[in-house]
Amino acid sequence: MLVLLQSFVMPAATLAQADINAAIRKEGMENSKILNTLHYFTDVYGPRLTGSPNHVAAAKWAAREMQSWGFQNTTLEPWEFGHPGWVNERNYGLMLTPVADTLTFEVLAWTPPTKGVVVADAVSLVLPTFPASENPRVMQNPTQEELTSFFNKVKGDIAGKIVLVGRPTVIDQSTPQAPKRLADDVIKCRMDPTKTPADCAALGGGPGGPGGPGGPGGPGAGGRITPRPGALTAVQIRDQLDKFLLENNVQVRINESQLDRGLVRAFNNPTFDITKVVPTVVMRTEDFGRIFRLLAHKTPVKLEFDLRSRIDPSGVTSYNVVGEIPGSDKKDEVIMLGGHLDSWHSATGATDNAIGCATMMEAARILKAIGVKPRRTIRVACWGGEEQGLLGSQAYVKQHFGSFENPKPGYEKFGGYFNIDSGTGRARGLTVFGPPEAATVLREALAPFADLGFAGVQATRSRGLGGTDSTSFNQAGLPGIGSTQDPIEYFAGTWHTNIDTYERIIESDVKASAIIFAAAVYTLAMRDELLPRFKASEMPALPTPPRPPTPSPTPTPTPRP
Repeated sequence: MLVLLQSFVMPAATLAQADINAAIRKEGMENSKILNTLHYFTDVYGPRLTGSPNHVAAAKWAAREMQSWGFQNTTLEPWEFGHPGWVNERNYGLMLTPVADTLTFEVLAWTPPTKGVVVADAVSLVLPTFPASENPRVMQNPTQEELTSFFNKVKGDIAGKIVLVGRPTVIDQSTPQAPKRLADDVIKCRMDPTKTPADCAALGGGPGGPGGPGGPGGPGAGGRITPRPGALTAVQIRDQLDKFLLENNVQVRINESQLDRGLVRAFNNPTFDITKVVPTVVMRTEDFGRIFRLLAHKTPVKLEFDLRSRIDPSGVTSYNVVGEIPGSDKKDEVIMLGGHLDSWHSATGATDNAIGCATMMEAARILKAIGVKPRRTIRVACWGGEEQGLLGSQAYVKQHFGSFENPKPGYEKFGGYFNIDSGTGRARGLTVFGPPEAATVLREALAPFADLGFAGVQATRSRGLGGTDSTSFNQAGLPGIGSTQDPIEYFAGTWHTNIDTYERIIESDVKASAIIFAAAVYTLAMRDELLPRFKASEMPALPTPPRPPTPSPTPTPTPRP
């Protein structure tokens, strides 16, 4: 009887919200287009390196697809990348002697191709390091004099050769693999505003974890180490090593992936200038270690490589793709959702972050498909240049909204940006930049989705830039809303590696995430007021920018024979 009575007195708005939630669930589970979107982003257009033709083609396809769903103002918005694009075409590498075998590797982006097929002896190059007096396990860098002396000693050994740089990584095979799901009690604690990080750490869910801040191998491990007088920085050594290898006509440089289970993660030459480095590959640990051991046992190794890539000058301009569901009485106010479309080149970029864009496109599509007429404009964005430093989202925020310190006309009419960027795991919680009241709005709206594993919403005051595109909004003082997801095998496997493919996606998880985001976007698009923000007097200050690195000294000239 009590239940029946409550149904009669329940506010009409609550009943309407329940109906909307039910419609969102039905559309998201029964008519999902996520996997179709993912297929095109990965199988057809992957990988999608910033500045590459694949990235542009994927963005154009996304605009057309959103338009076919009834979205409006679907377009590509340009921003200046400032570097030419780089296209990886095809590559192979072989060990010819002492036995024939195929090598597994990825090419480092923005490095040059080989000049056709190159065959040369392999040599090992291990730069000198020196044990710290306080802890002999901590190795410190050489001085300029020591590095120059080393280069003079080995230049005759490496000239014209294929060079392995560094020692193999020792991987402890007894270490257990990371869990794929967040325990319910841990994620609920993290999303509970009454709990402290210490409370959650007691459950095994504190910040850090193995290798993280405060964990094993984190800052401070091994006690205080006295800096070695005159020691070069890592950047100074890197720049001089690149120059040294070029001057000595090294055919191919081989770096080690340093990962287990055959994984390879390749980033880019940080100068983006192919004239400043030799052809470079990142080789799986297993192959790198084998060659290193053969050389250490004085067994000659001959290798063959054919690396084919090219520069695309048009890549200096990159793009963000956007699409809208226009609002009604509050159409000049905007709610955004999105992820980054660009990827690295070792695989097809499924978990990082094609699935993020597919999920957010799907969340908006669900609302369009069930006939929602939003009061505020809903805008989907798929960013470029995230992997090179959140470049696309930063450019967009600066152009359209400005910042708290230098606002543009649209600044005060922005209602929030939802972001997802940590793989296939379902969204378990959200973190919003704003006062506690902002988190309360979303926490209450999404409470009905606890059965999908959603645990809650936290507020943050951090305006620090980094990690993912929601922080571009946070930095500007706008409500960026990031996601906490089940890890699955993201950082433990697919993040930027050669296995980041369509097969890594869990359909039930991504459908659940799209449903949760659709409900969250609906809430902000329909409520009478914008999401609460910090008052001007309470806006957190921008973090102090890091000090610029010390310029490299002019290296001592290497005498020529």
